[in-house]
Amino acid sequence: MKLVTREEMRELDRRTIEEIGILGLVLMENAGRGTAQIIKKRFGPEKKKVAIFCGRGNNGGDGLVVARYLKNWGWSVKVYLLSEKEKITGDAKVNLEVWLKMGGELKEILNEEELHLIKEEIEKFDLIVDALLGTGLKDEVKGISKEAIHLINALGKPVIAIDVPSGIDATSGKVLGVAVKATLTATFGLPKIGLLIHPGLEYTGELFVVDISIPQVLVEEMNLKHTLLDPQEVDLSPLRPRPLDTHKTSYGHLLILAGSVGKTGAAAMAGEAALKMGTGLVTLGVPKSLNPILEVKLTEVMTYPLSDKEGVFSEEALKEVLEILPGKTALAIGPGIGTDRGAKKLTLELLKLSRVPIVIDADGINCLVGELEVLKSKKAPVILTPHPGEMARLLGITSKEVQSQRIELSREFAEKYGVILVLKGSRTVIAEPGGRVFINPTGNPGMASGGTGDILTGMIGGLLAQGMNPLEAAKLGVYLHGLSGDLAKEERGEVCLVATDLLRYLPQAIKEVLKGDVAHIKQEPQ
Repeated sequence: MKLVTREEMRELDRRTIEEIGILGLVLMENAGRGTAQIIKKRFGPEKKKVAIFCGRGNNGGDGLVVARYLKNWGWSVKVYLLSEKEKITGDAKVNLEVWLKMGGELKEILNEEELHLIKEEIEKFDLIVDALLGTGLKDEVKGISKEAIHLINALGKPVIAIDVPSGIDATSGKVLGVAVKATLTATFGLPKIGLLIHPGLEYTGELFVVDISIPQVLVEEMNLKHTLLDPQEVDLSPLRPRPLDTHKTSYGHLLILAGSVGKTGAAAMAGEAALKMGTGLVTLGVPKSLNPILEVKLTEVMTYPLSDKEGVFSEEALKEVLEILPGKTALAIGPGIGTDRGAKKLTLELLKLSRVPIVIDADGINCLVGELEVLKSKKAPVILTPHPGEMARLLGITSKEVQSQRIELSREFAEKYGVILVLKGSRTVIAEPGGRVFINPTGNPGMASGGTGDILTGMIGGLLAQGMNPLEAAKLGVYLHGLSGDLAKEERGEVCLVATDLLRYLPQAIKEVLKGDVAHIKQEPQ
């Protein structure tokens, strides 16, 4: 599903009105009616008492349409207008006049004192509708709007936000001083990016998209760059039934370079994940002195001992890897390899020499610190999968700075170095060199556990080995990885979730994706 910035949505609205000829009043009607229908379905069938806080702009106009529909359905509705009636203009003014002519209750709230006086009255309502500020907000919330948001949040009532929770930046998701904590958000036309990333995600609640009749042809012409990952829009061919006359070499051969003293588990998990992802053959290249450990730990994964020094790859390992690389269809580097000279030489030289796609994670990424120009010498597609700390080291900034600009930094990095960048974390971001960005809706805090990244490396590497397009491999691997974690959380809880649980729930995740009934945003058609 495509996502939009504040500016992109404004442009879609403008073109719909000016070029297509759909009146703004019609868009407002569709938005308000769709929101009212959601409220009725979600909080009915019993009729409720609803307080609707309206600002002076179009968001307030949407709220007035909601008020009209709910009143017509027999619900008890009162509008609290944070403006003088005479200052309302345009389409919002039309709907204000309609509301008053049909006998709708309305109270003007013009200062903080008047706001505080209605607190006891507001507490008697069942639901609160936030129609204060909308998507146009760029600056910090101040004055009576700020106090109204504090009041709404303090009531402890279910809150329905119209388009975006007031106080949330529709593009960045940042809290502009203070923001409404919504139970449910009904957004219009297309989801706004800020509703799906932190911290806006935490204020959005259950998210619905209302079809307000934005023409699809305009959406396509906009060439929107942001997408919420949807498994039905991803290549699922590696998951589908296989031909009867197939054989293991039909599904690729992945070479994984992983492990060092104390980190044999990282190597083992990456190897097992690749096999679980359907790879025909997996060879694990490990430091020679650790090979006996991995021979015992693993059954289906093959191992290949490489030259080492005290349990880490030595510089001589590179020559040995180049000897066994022919016949492999993909390469994974990094889980648990350390950052000694041997590991660094392996990573940097293979980037320049490998002609099969590579996924690099963990210590493989750390080996690139200060050496990013080598990425421009690559001979094959490269996927990097850093967590925020690793990304910060690559860029020479703090993790906090990375987290505050996840989308922008991921896109810039992918474009500059010509790689697919998978920035892990809550709402993992996938960026590709052409400027497109994908946001993953799956995953949970229980996955903040050692080893989950190693499993993702194996999953993506396994898909690459099977010949999957690198971007599609990253998208499918990330989505299934998070969904496996979500399924594990449902049965085991977050606290007890460990990395290997993802492998146990991966088959179920694949089944759910193939069934096609996974939905992360509810759509309310007209």
